[in-house]
Amino acid sequence: QVQLVESGGGLVQAGGSLRLSCVASVRSFSSAVMGWFRQAPGKEREFVAAISSSGSSTNYADSVKGRFTVSRDNAKNTVYLQMISLKPEDTAVYYCAAKWRRTLGAGGYDYWGQGTQVTVSS
Repeated sequence: QVQLVESGGGLVQAGGSLRLSCVASVRSFSSAVMGWFRQAPGKEREFVAAISSSGSSTNYADSVKGRFTVSRDNAKNTVYLQMISLKPEDTAVYYCAAKWRRTLGAGGYDYWGQGTQVTVSS
């Protein structure tokens, strides 16, 4: 059974920063592509970022490029999302997800976390 647990969300003012973490309880974490997604109220879930199993490759949504950075620590079974210059439109529930496919796109994720709320006030 794969479990993904996000943490690090909260309330922050516009222009502020947060770092989200996602701990995965799976032995094959180091071979998984990890992704971050978000869902704002009344909107569909959208892709935010993904990182390859080794951490050498990343992919970002245009809306977060230059502001968000995804990274991972395979020794700790953890993936991170560092968010800076936050905007009110970044307000959403953020989810991490895992897949054992090589592509860094938005599709094909097998497991999802429960999400962590990020609220950016103006």
